Amino acid sequence: MQKEYTWAVSPNNTPLLKKSCSHCDSKQFYCSEKFRINAQKKNIDVWLIYRCVKCDSTYNLTIFSRTRPTAIDSILFNKFQNNDTELAWRYAFSEEMRRKNKVEADLATVTYVLQYDQISSDELLSLNERILTFEVDYPFDFQLRLSSLIRTCLNLSSRQLDQLITQEAIMVTRKYLQKKHKIKDKDHIEIDCKKLKIILCNKPQSIR
Repeated sequence: MQKEYTWAVSPNNTPLLKKSCSHCDSKQFYCSEKFRINAQKKNIDVWLIYRCVKCDSTYNLTIFSRTRPTAIDSILFNKFQNNDTELAWRYAFSEEMRRKNKVEADLATVTYVLQYDQISSDELLSLNERILTFEVDYPFDFQLRLSSLIRTCLNLSSRQLDQLITQEAIMVTRKYLQKKHKIKDKDHIEIDCKKLKIILCNKPQSIR
C-alpha cells in the first residue's frame, strides 16, 4: 500500500496587527488571547483584545456587535467567557475577521515549525512508487507558499523546484502547482517520482 506522508505546519505565534497606536509611536499590536464581553440591554458585544507592543494600550477587534445572546451558540459563548486560546488564535488568523474590522496583519511576523518525515535524496531515488503523495496539516493560514514547504521538506534547491514546476511534476488537489500557490489546510500533493528522480540525478530535462 502506498504511503502518504504528512507535513504539519505549526505557528509559534499569532500575527501582529499593522495599526498605529494613539498613545505612542508604535504601529503594531499583538493578540492578548483574551476576549471582552459587554452587555447592552438585550444585546451583547464580543471583542478579541489586542495590545500595543510598546505601551500595552488596547485595541478591540470586533467579533460580534449588538447581537442577541440567543444568536450565539452556547458552546462558543462559553469559550469566549473562558478565554479559550485556540478560539482566540482562530480569530487572530482569520482574514475574514480582519477584513470586517478593516485592519491588516503583518503575516511576516509569524514564525513556525515543520513536522515531517525527512526523506534523503538516496531514499527518494530508491522509491518504487510512481507517485509520491503528501497531505498538509495547516490549521492556521498565514499565506505560506507551498513551494517553500516542498523545498524544505524534500531538501530541494530553487533550481530543482523550478524544474519540477516547469515539467508539471507536482499536482495540488489535481491541479499543476503554480509557484505562488498559497497553502490550504489538507492540500493533497502528488509528485511524479520519475520526473523527480531525473531532476535529482541532473539528467537532461527531456522527461515528457
